[in-house]
Amino acid sequence: MSDYNEFLDEVLISEEQLQTRIRQLGAEISRDYRDQDLLLICVLRGGVLFLADLMRQINVPLSIDFMAVSSYGAGSRQSKGQVRITLDLTTSIEGRSVLLVEDIIDSGHTIASVLEMLSLRRPSSLRVCVLLDKADRREVVVPIHYRGFTIPNKFVFGYGLDLDEYHRNLPFVGVLRPDKASELDQAG
Repeated sequence: MSDYNEFLDEVLISEEQLQTRIRQLGAEISRDYRDQDLLLICVLRGGVLFLADLMRQINVPLSIDFMAVSSYGAGSRQSKGQVRITLDLTTSIEGRSVLLVEDIIDSGHTIASVLEMLSLRRPSSLRVCVLLDKADRREVVVPIHYRGFTIPNKFVFGYGLDLDEYHRNLPFVGVLRPDKASELDQAG
């Protein structure tokens, strides 16, 4: 994979904007979950950077767990609609206040399936915190309780979001150059 500048059309959300909004979300979550048994569940892999920064901004006791789900084919940038758990939780969520931490929601199919699966495990509450909401792509109603940014229907990468599994480590969210999309489709 080449240097990210070859693929970058624009920086959509800067590192400073990300960190400012994450501090605000941390304050809101801290207020809302005071005196609760808070469990943050991170959906891997894209949510890792967001989780790490967010949990440092939450000032109430919490624990974390991880799960991975698959709804995209290899090399695909479109959800296939069928979700399967590829890594399940190691912690029971029954009776816990669960906050699902996700990097991006677009069509809503994946997160809706995850919420349905988790609700069967009887948490006391189950809410969603998403960094990026691509609301124009929504096909399924998803209850989002904490939202970082609403973004346009563009392919984004950086800050946990991959570009064919690379560039997750960028400190900002960038937009893929339109002329590079076909190259990636052919490579995948």
